[in-house]
Amino acid sequence: MNTIKNMIDSGNVSIGIELGSTRIKAILIDNRGHILAIGEADWENQLINDIWTYNQNDIWIELQNSYKDLMNSVKEKYNTVVRRAIGIGISGMMHGYMPFDRYKNQLVPFRTWRNNTTSIAAKELTQLFNYNIPQRWSIAHLYQAILNQEEHVDQIDYITTLAGYIHWCLTGKKVLGIGEASGMFPIDIQSKSYNVSMLQSFNQLIKNKNYCWSIEKILPQILIAGQNAGKLTEKGAKLLDPTGALQAGINMCPPEGDAGTGMVATNSIKENTGNISAGTSAFAMVVLEKELSKAYAELDMITTPTGKLVAMAHANNCTSDINAWIKLFGETLEVFGAKYDPNQIYEKLFIHALEKGEVDCGGLLAYGFYSGEHNIGLSMGCPIFIHPVNTNFNLANFIRIHLYTAFGAMKLGMDILMKQEKIKVSHVLAHGGIFKTKNVVSKILASAINTPVAVMETASEGGAWGIALLANYLEKFQLNQSLEQYLENIFSNVEISLSEPEYSMSEGYEKFMLTYKKGIPIVREAIKLNA
Repeated sequence: MNTIKNMIDSGNVSIGIELGSTRIKAILIDNRGHILAIGEADWENQLINDIWTYNQNDIWIELQNSYKDLMNSVKEKYNTVVRRAIGIGISGMMHGYMPFDRYKNQLVPFRTWRNNTTSIAAKELTQLFNYNIPQRWSIAHLYQAILNQEEHVDQIDYITTLAGYIHWCLTGKKVLGIGEASGMFPIDIQSKSYNVSMLQSFNQLIKNKNYCWSIEKILPQILIAGQNAGKLTEKGAKLLDPTGALQAGINMCPPEGDAGTGMVATNSIKENTGNISAGTSAFAMVVLEKELSKAYAELDMITTPTGKLVAMAHANNCTSDINAWIKLFGETLEVFGAKYDPNQIYEKLFIHALEKGEVDCGGLLAYGFYSGEHNIGLSMGCPIFIHPVNTNFNLANFIRIHLYTAFGAMKLGMDILMKQEKIKVSHVLAHGGIFKTKNVVSKILASAINTPVAVMETASEGGAWGIALLANYLEKFQLNQSLEQYLENIFSNVEISLSEPEYSMSEGYEKFMLTYKKGIPIVREAIKLNA
């Protein structure tokens, strides 16, 4: 214990903070990547004027609460606080839109990745670039604001993402890691910078608007993993830790999105490796050896934190509806005066679903669309559960269908990668809290994509641990160690459990997917009724 206290007091530790969709998590690690302490703060997005957003003040309040919770844990475990560190890293939910004027005023509320309001812009830019531009990408949000003739556009001096914004406030540097930057504007893999011809095409597209800016002037500077992204300023230190214990001058790594930190947290940055992140959203990423044969609307092209090409199958929705049902079951137990641990409800019901549920969920059908889903053309969401009279409606099948549908939209993109593009991976690594129950959700996912799914013991820590590792990597980068070498050392002793696909379950999942696709018009009609 004293050894760890001395390590913390000497600053031989790193801090990673990730602002996820429902939780802000702060993690402290030692220089070998071991987790020493964790802090958390819950928060929720709001649907305001049909835009999914977070209040700017809430961002800072909950960020500070998360860091405070981390320091309380450090104090309780090691009787000290963090004053210095090797590095600090900031990660956030990917992409989205945060524009600022030259006085650093935020021009419109943060438009998150969850919004599906940029379909016209995304379609036009995809045609212009001959490159898939998803609706959540920053450039799609910007161009949609232009098409909507929004007043704020003429005042823009800088646009960034949530991670880039926090980093800017803490360091004064307008930078972004290449993985997150690749979701703002397309990247040229060779130069590891924004695609010049596409920048020029965009400027030409909006030339008649006579804005005082050009696109390359308002985007963040791109940095690669290991490069120094600035130092924590005095003001930044107080923003993060109002107690004043944290000292200025700490090096900070390039800020990344949760896609990039997920790759790091699963050691999936080499070619032909893949990983799946499951939370509010679900996304599968495979590092490619070469470009795909063509552009697909169901697949995003991004990069690893080192700039390698990645194909991503992204779905806006995953666990929100599951969480809502589990909460309902918890309320039911409360009505009966039963004491329970929420985590135990997940575990018991997930195991029951796997052991007692039918491989095709007894013919039940569900859609967990809390927000829109770009893969299937939904601009808004409406969760739905259907049990026709000829189905086997019981608890096991009910839970199982919600686990199946959580990965339905993502599977559409994965099928393109594996069945059409013939991409081969030996296994994919999965992370996210839904995988805490060993060999349950991972078994369902393995059967869904017909590929072994590996889960590490650190799976539930996800991107917060990933960005902490990138912060710690700053020191190793100076010693000319590649990120691949660094991660191999970190993961050499990490325990991994492997779930193999089950043939009957794979068949059952494919049967479910046929019904899933046929039933999508039902969701569209429900959304119309809800509008």
